[in-house]
Amino acid sequence: MRILVTGGAGFLGSHLCDRLLKDGHEVVCLDNLFTGRKQNIAHLLSNTQFEFVRHDVIDPFKVEVDQIYNLACPASPPHYQYNPIKTVKTSVMGAINCLGLAKRLRARVLQASTSEVYGDPQVNPQPESYWGNVNPVGKRSCYDEGKRCAETLFFDYHRENKVDIRVVRIFNTYGPRMHEADGRVVSNFVVQALKGEDLTVYGDGQQTRSFCYVDDLIEGFVRFMGQTHSVGPLNLGNPGEFTMMELAELTLKLTGGKSKIVHKPLPSDDPKQRQPDIALARRLLKWEPAVPLEEGLKRTIAYFRGKI
Repeated sequence: MRILVTGGAGFLGSHLCDRLLKDGHEVVCLDNLFTGRKQNIAHLLSNTQFEFVRHDVIDPFKVEVDQIYNLACPASPPHYQYNPIKTVKTSVMGAINCLGLAKRLRARVLQASTSEVYGDPQVNPQPESYWGNVNPVGKRSCYDEGKRCAETLFFDYHRENKVDIRVVRIFNTYGPRMHEADGRVVSNFVVQALKGEDLTVYGDGQQTRSFCYVDDLIEGFVRFMGQTHSVGPLNLGNPGEFTMMELAELTLKLTGGKSKIVHKPLPSDDPKQRQPDIALARRLLKWEPAVPLEEGLKRTIAYFRGKI
Protein backbone atom coordinates (compact mmCIF):
# COMPACT_ATOMS: atom_id res chain seq x y z
CA MET A 1 0.00 0.00 0.00
CA ARG A 2 0.86 3.67 -0.17
CA ILE A 3 0.65 5.06 3.38
CA LEU A 4 0.77 8.59 4.78
CA VAL A 5 2.38 9.15 8.20
CA THR A 6 1.84 12.66 9.59
CA GLY A 7 4.46 13.53 12.19
CA GLY A 8 6.62 10.94 10.44
CA ALA A 9 9.95 12.56 11.38
CA GLY A 10 9.16 12.40 15.09
CA PHE A 11 10.16 9.77 17.64
CA LEU A 12 7.22 7.41 17.05
CA GLY A 13 6.61 8.45 13.46
CA SER A 14 10.12 7.62 12.27
CA HIS A 15 9.94 4.14 13.82
CA LEU A 16 6.56 3.63 12.15
CA CYS A 17 8.02 4.68 8.78
CA ASP A 18 10.81 2.11 9.28
CA ARG A 19 8.30 -0.64 10.02
CA LEU A 20 5.96 0.16 7.11
CA LEU A 21 8.87 0.23 4.65
CA LYS A 22 10.15 -3.06 6.05
CA ASP A 23 6.67 -4.52 5.43
CA GLY A 24 6.93 -3.53 1.74
CA HIS A 25 4.75 -0.40 1.65
CA GLU A 26 5.39 2.99 0.07
CA VAL A 27 5.52 5.72 2.73
CA VAL A 28 4.81 9.44 2.50
CA CYS A 29 6.18 11.16 5.60
CA LEU A 30 4.62 14.57 6.32
CA ASP A 31 6.19 16.73 9.04
CA ASN A 32 6.77 20.43 9.71
CA LEU A 33 9.86 19.61 11.82
CA PHE A 34 8.60 21.56 14.85
CA THR A 35 9.54 18.66 17.12
CA GLY A 36 10.29 16.07 14.44
CA ARG A 37 13.88 15.93 13.18
CA LYS A 38 15.39 15.27 9.77
CA GLN A 39 18.06 13.11 11.41
CA ASN A 40 15.36 10.62 12.48
CA ILE A 41 14.60 9.83 8.83
CA ALA A 42 18.00 10.60 7.25
CA HIS A 43 18.61 6.89 6.69
CA LEU A 44 15.36 6.66 4.67
CA LEU A 45 15.83 9.58 2.27
CA SER A 46 17.62 7.47 -0.36
CA ASN A 47 14.89 4.81 -0.30
CA THR A 48 12.79 5.08 -3.47
CA GLN A 49 9.72 3.83 -1.54
CA PHE A 50 9.98 6.79 0.87
CA GLU A 51 8.95 10.40 0.30
CA PHE A 52 9.39 13.29 2.76
CA VAL A 53 7.06 16.31 2.56
CA ARG A 54 7.68 19.30 4.82
CA HIS A 55 4.19 20.56 5.66
CA ASP A 56 2.07 21.56 8.65
CA VAL A 57 -1.09 19.48 9.21
CA ILE A 58 -2.93 22.65 10.25
CA ASP A 59 -2.96 23.57 6.55
CA PRO A 60 -4.95 21.38 4.11
CA PHE A 61 -2.96 18.91 2.03
CA LYS A 62 -3.62 16.48 -0.80
CA VAL A 63 -1.90 13.17 -1.36
CA GLU A 64 -3.10 9.90 -2.89
CA VAL A 65 -2.77 7.10 -0.32
CA ASP A 66 -4.49 3.94 0.90
CA GLN A 67 -3.99 4.48 4.64
CA ILE A 68 -3.23 7.39 6.98
CA TYR A 69 -1.55 7.37 10.40
CA ASN A 70 -2.07 10.74 12.12
CA LEU A 71 0.79 11.15 14.60
CA ALA A 72 1.35 14.90 14.17
CA CYS A 73 1.40 16.76 17.50
CA PRO A 74 4.02 17.76 20.08
CA ALA A 75 3.76 15.12 22.80
CA SER A 76 5.96 16.22 25.70
CA PRO A 77 4.92 18.92 28.21
CA PRO A 78 7.72 21.44 27.40
CA HIS A 79 7.01 21.12 23.68
CA TYR A 80 3.22 21.28 23.76
CA GLN A 81 3.19 24.04 26.38
CA TYR A 82 5.68 26.14 24.37
CA ASN A 83 2.87 27.19 22.02
CA PRO A 84 -0.41 25.89 23.50
CA ILE A 85 -2.67 27.47 20.87
CA LYS A 86 -0.62 25.83 18.11
CA THR A 87 -0.90 22.52 19.99
CA VAL A 88 -4.71 22.70 20.02
CA LYS A 89 -4.76 23.68 16.34
CA THR A 90 -2.48 20.75 15.46
CA SER A 91 -4.74 18.26 17.24
CA VAL A 92 -8.07 19.64 16.03
CA MET A 93 -7.35 21.05 12.56
CA GLY A 94 -4.87 18.26 11.85
CA ALA A 95 -7.60 15.72 12.64
CA ILE A 96 -10.09 17.55 10.42
CA ASN A 97 -7.64 17.62 7.50
CA CYS A 98 -6.72 13.94 7.88
CA LEU A 99 -10.37 12.93 8.17
CA GLY A 100 -11.37 15.01 5.16
CA LEU A 101 -8.63 13.36 3.13
CA ALA A 102 -9.63 9.88 4.34
CA LYS A 103 -13.26 10.59 3.47
CA ARG A 104 -12.34 11.63 -0.08
CA LEU A 105 -9.97 8.71 -0.63
CA ARG A 106 -12.05 6.13 1.29
CA ALA A 107 -8.80 5.42 3.17
CA ARG A 108 -8.47 3.92 6.64
CA VAL A 109 -7.14 6.51 9.10
CA LEU A 110 -5.60 6.00 12.53
CA GLN A 111 -5.55 8.67 15.22
CA ALA A 112 -2.64 8.52 17.66
CA SER A 113 -4.48 9.60 20.79
CA THR A 114 -3.04 9.49 24.28
CA SER A 115 -3.50 8.24 27.81
CA GLU A 116 -3.67 11.93 28.74
CA VAL A 117 -7.36 11.81 27.75
CA TYR A 118 -7.81 10.10 31.15
CA GLY A 119 -6.29 13.12 32.95
CA ASP A 120 -5.43 12.50 36.61
CA PRO A 121 -7.38 9.24 36.82
CA GLN A 122 -9.60 8.17 39.68
CA VAL A 123 -9.64 4.63 38.26
CA ASN A 124 -6.52 2.43 38.07
CA PRO A 125 -5.68 0.78 35.73
CA GLN A 126 -7.52 2.82 33.10
CA PRO A 127 -9.89 0.90 30.77
CA GLU A 128 -11.10 2.39 27.49
CA SER A 129 -14.55 2.83 29.05
CA TYR A 130 -13.23 5.36 31.60
CA TRP A 131 -14.16 8.94 30.61
CA GLY A 132 -11.31 10.58 32.50
CA ASN A 133 -10.70 13.35 35.02
CA VAL A 134 -9.29 16.25 33.00
CA ASN A 135 -8.79 19.90 33.88
CA PRO A 136 -10.07 21.86 30.83
CA VAL A 137 -8.33 25.14 31.77
CA GLY A 138 -4.89 24.07 33.04
CA LYS A 139 -1.42 24.28 31.48
CA ARG A 140 -1.69 20.73 30.15
CA SER A 141 -5.19 21.25 28.73
CA CYS A 142 -3.96 22.27 25.27
CA TYR A 143 -2.73 18.71 24.77
CA ASP A 144 -5.25 16.74 26.83
CA GLU A 145 -8.34 18.52 25.49
CA GLY A 146 -6.93 18.81 21.97
CA LYS A 147 -6.56 15.03 21.83
CA ARG A 148 -10.01 14.52 23.38
CA CYS A 149 -11.55 16.78 20.72
CA ALA A 150 -9.67 14.90 17.99
CA GLU A 151 -11.21 11.64 19.22
CA THR A 152 -14.66 13.29 19.09
CA LEU A 153 -14.04 14.34 15.49
CA PHE A 154 -12.89 10.85 14.51
CA PHE A 155 -15.99 9.20 15.90
CA ASP A 156 -18.32 11.84 14.40
CA TYR A 157 -16.75 11.37 10.95
CA HIS A 158 -17.15 7.62 11.43
CA ARG A 159 -20.83 7.88 12.42
CA GLU A 160 -21.84 10.64 10.00
CA ASN A 161 -19.62 9.95 6.97
CA LYS A 162 -18.72 6.26 7.42
CA VAL A 163 -15.00 7.08 7.50
CA ASP A 164 -12.97 3.95 8.32
CA ILE A 165 -11.23 5.04 11.54
CA ARG A 166 -8.96 3.54 14.20
CA VAL A 167 -8.25 5.35 17.50
CA VAL A 168 -5.40 4.25 19.78
CA ARG A 169 -4.58 5.71 23.20
CA ILE A 170 -0.82 5.63 23.67
CA PHE A 171 0.65 5.26 27.14
CA ASN A 172 4.23 6.35 27.99
CA THR A 173 6.54 5.08 25.25
CA TYR A 174 10.34 5.32 25.14
CA GLY A 175 13.30 4.23 23.06
CA PRO A 176 15.94 5.44 20.59
CA ARG A 177 15.24 8.76 18.80
CA MET A 178 13.53 10.36 21.79
CA HIS A 179 14.47 14.04 21.85
CA GLU A 180 17.09 14.56 24.54
CA ALA A 181 15.36 17.78 25.68
CA ASP A 182 11.74 16.65 25.43
CA GLY A 183 11.18 16.78 29.19
CA ARG A 184 9.87 13.21 29.41
CA VAL A 185 11.00 11.23 32.39
CA VAL A 186 12.97 8.47 30.62
CA SER A 187 15.01 10.86 28.45
CA ASN A 188 15.44 13.25 31.41
CA PHE A 189 16.84 10.55 33.69
CA VAL A 190 19.06 8.94 31.05
CA VAL A 191 20.56 12.24 29.84
CA GLN A 192 21.10 13.50 33.40
CA ALA A 193 22.74 10.23 34.44
CA LEU A 194 25.06 10.13 31.41
CA LYS A 195 26.09 13.76 32.00
CA GLY A 196 26.69 13.12 35.71
CA GLU A 197 23.97 15.60 36.69
CA ASP A 198 21.49 15.19 39.54
CA LEU A 199 18.38 13.21 38.58
CA THR A 200 15.31 15.41 38.99
CA VAL A 201 12.32 13.70 40.60
CA TYR A 202 9.15 15.76 40.95
CA GLY A 203 7.16 15.42 44.17
CA ASP A 204 7.97 12.44 46.39
CA GLY A 205 8.62 10.19 43.40
CA GLN A 206 5.81 7.78 44.29
CA GLN A 207 3.68 8.74 41.28
CA THR A 208 3.61 5.90 38.77
CA ARG A 209 3.96 5.46 35.03
CA SER A 210 3.92 2.45 32.71
CA PHE A 211 6.69 2.35 30.11
CA CYS A 212 6.26 0.70 26.70
CA TYR A 213 9.25 0.17 24.40
CA VAL A 214 8.75 1.77 20.99
CA ASP A 215 8.99 -1.47 18.95
CA ASP A 216 6.14 -2.99 20.97
CA LEU A 217 3.94 0.06 20.39
CA ILE A 218 4.56 0.09 16.62
CA GLU A 219 3.64 -3.61 16.47
CA GLY A 220 0.35 -2.71 18.16
CA PHE A 221 -0.29 0.07 15.62
CA VAL A 222 0.21 -2.23 12.65
CA ARG A 223 -1.93 -5.03 14.08
CA PHE A 224 -4.75 -2.62 14.94
CA MET A 225 -4.76 -1.11 11.45
CA GLY A 226 -4.84 -4.58 9.94
CA GLN A 227 -7.96 -5.82 11.76
CA THR A 228 -11.61 -5.02 10.99
CA HIS A 229 -13.38 -5.96 14.25
CA SER A 230 -12.99 -2.67 16.15
CA VAL A 231 -12.42 1.03 15.48
CA GLY A 232 -11.37 1.69 19.08
CA PRO A 233 -10.57 3.46 21.22
CA LEU A 234 -7.83 0.99 22.14
CA ASN A 235 -5.22 1.29 24.88
CA LEU A 236 -1.66 0.49 23.82
CA GLY A 237 0.97 0.49 26.54
CA ASN A 238 2.81 -1.62 29.06
CA PRO A 239 0.71 -2.57 32.11
CA GLY A 240 3.85 -2.86 34.28
CA GLU A 241 3.66 0.05 36.76
CA PHE A 242 6.78 1.73 38.18
CA THR A 243 7.27 4.66 40.53
CA MET A 244 9.51 7.53 39.47
CA MET A 245 11.96 6.58 42.22
CA GLU A 246 12.17 3.01 40.90
CA LEU A 247 12.87 4.31 37.40
CA ALA A 248 15.53 6.74 38.68
CA GLU A 249 17.32 4.00 40.62
CA LEU A 250 17.20 1.57 37.68
CA THR A 251 18.57 4.25 35.33
CA LEU A 252 21.51 4.92 37.68
CA LYS A 253 22.21 1.19 37.93
CA LEU A 254 22.21 0.66 34.16
CA THR A 255 24.28 3.77 33.34
CA GLY A 256 26.73 3.18 36.16
CA GLY A 257 26.10 6.80 37.15
CA LYS A 258 26.94 8.29 40.55
CA SER A 259 24.38 11.10 40.36
CA LYS A 260 22.24 12.11 43.30
CA ILE A 261 18.44 12.10 43.17
CA VAL A 262 16.95 15.50 43.98
CA HIS A 263 13.29 16.38 44.50
CA LYS A 264 11.42 19.37 43.05
CA PRO A 265 7.76 20.48 43.36
CA LEU A 266 5.22 18.49 41.37
CA PRO A 267 3.96 20.35 38.23
CA SER A 268 0.27 21.27 38.14
CA ASP A 269 -2.18 18.57 36.96
CA ASP A 270 0.61 15.96 36.86
CA PRO A 271 -1.17 12.56 36.99
CA LYS A 272 -0.42 10.50 40.11
CA GLN A 273 -1.04 7.19 38.34
CA ARG A 274 -0.83 5.97 34.79
CA GLN A 275 -1.39 2.31 33.97
CA PRO A 276 -3.23 0.88 30.96
CA ASP A 277 -5.82 -1.85 31.05
CA ILE A 278 -4.84 -3.74 27.87
CA ALA A 279 -7.41 -6.54 28.07
CA LEU A 280 -8.96 -5.36 24.78
CA ALA A 281 -5.62 -5.33 22.93
CA ARG A 282 -4.81 -8.80 24.26
CA ARG A 283 -8.17 -10.15 23.12
CA LEU A 284 -8.47 -8.28 19.82
CA LEU A 285 -4.87 -8.24 18.60
CA LYS A 286 -3.23 -11.02 20.63
CA TRP A 287 -0.85 -8.19 21.55
CA GLU A 288 1.09 -7.36 24.65
CA PRO A 289 4.51 -5.77 25.22
CA ALA A 290 7.46 -8.13 24.80
CA VAL A 291 10.42 -5.91 25.81
CA PRO A 292 11.01 -5.65 29.59
CA LEU A 293 11.82 -2.22 31.02
CA GLU A 294 15.42 -3.10 31.85
CA GLU A 295 16.13 -4.36 28.32
CA GLY A 296 14.43 -1.36 26.71
CA LEU A 297 16.33 1.05 28.95
CA LYS A 298 19.64 -0.57 27.97
CA ARG A 299 18.85 0.05 24.27
CA THR A 300 17.76 3.62 25.01
CA ILE A 301 20.87 4.35 27.08
CA ALA A 302 23.08 3.00 24.25
CA TYR A 303 21.37 5.41 21.83
CA PHE A 304 21.89 8.42 24.11
CA ARG A 305 25.52 7.46 24.80
CA GLY A 306 26.10 7.88 21.09
CA LYS A 307 24.45 11.32 21.14
CA ILE A 308 26.08 12.84 24.23
